[in-house]
Amino acid sequence: MLRFYQLAHGLWQARLPLAARIISHIGKLLTGIEIHPAAQIGQRLFIDHGSGVVIGETAIIGDDVTLYHGVTLGGTSLQGGKRHPTLGDRVIVGAGAKILGPIRVGDGARIGANAVVLADVPTGVTMVGIPARIVMARGKDDCFHAYGCDTDLPDPVVRTVEALRAEIAHLMQRITALESDQTETRPAPIAPPRRRVVRGVIEGVAEGDAP
Repeated sequence: MLRFYQLAHGLWQARLPLAARIISHIGKLLTGIEIHPAAQIGQRLFIDHGSGVVIGETAIIGDDVTLYHGVTLGGTSLQGGKRHPTLGDRVIVGAGAKILGPIRVGDGARIGANAVVLADVPTGVTMVGIPARIVMARGKDDCFHAYGCDTDLPDPVVRTVEALRAEIAHLMQRITALESDQTETRPAPIAPPRRRVVRGVIEGVAEGDAP
């Protein structure tokens, strides 16, 4: 697909937009990857698997960037000007991730699979979630991590289970506290009136005050 892009990009710069779009569309049909001829792509872009990748018109991609299948570098406006993301050097974008709008992703950043990025990303951080948030600070290491996920990134399933366990423990503590409060504030039982009358008669008889 990059060969199709290079040809289409050259035609676009030569002010032949129709020819550029035709070449780009042919490349899309053959590869499943859609790259607008006006996009700016640096050296050694690597698209792994590729199917479903979309790179918008005003997108800018730095050097040594890795994109996995289903990645979208999309725009959030129909107006002219800069509408698509800018990716710095050595960025890794995991499968299914969406980076939307004229935002910048810093050098060496990693975008986890299926993340949705709507704001600028600092240099060297790892982003996951919807909307994406930082889960690992910059400068942890410079190793390549497939799909933008570090090896010690918290497992989302384990994290969810642990959150549920903590919530259940908190609820059990609340229930215990409420039961304790009810026991302390519960009034002493009051004998029914009939029982008090009978008890008075019995006590009177025992003392010799029988009627």
